[in-house]
Amino acid sequence: MTNDALDWFKSSYSGGANTECVEVAGTQAGTAIRDSKARGGPRLAFNDDSWVQFVDALRSNRL
Repeated sequence: MTNDALDWFKSSYSGGANTECVEVAGTQAGTAIRDSKARGGPRLAFNDDSWVQFVDALRSNRL
């Protein structure tokens, strides 16, 4: 699957088009993330359980 085939979005907390940010997209296998300034570059993929644990850790300041 190419980066263009996914529905990527940035957080509403993002500072705008020229700021450093990641973009997130849902996939059949879980969640993908990429650098918003390098959209054609590499991306990371997480299964659903790993993504939920990561987001929960961020929200509870464990990271």
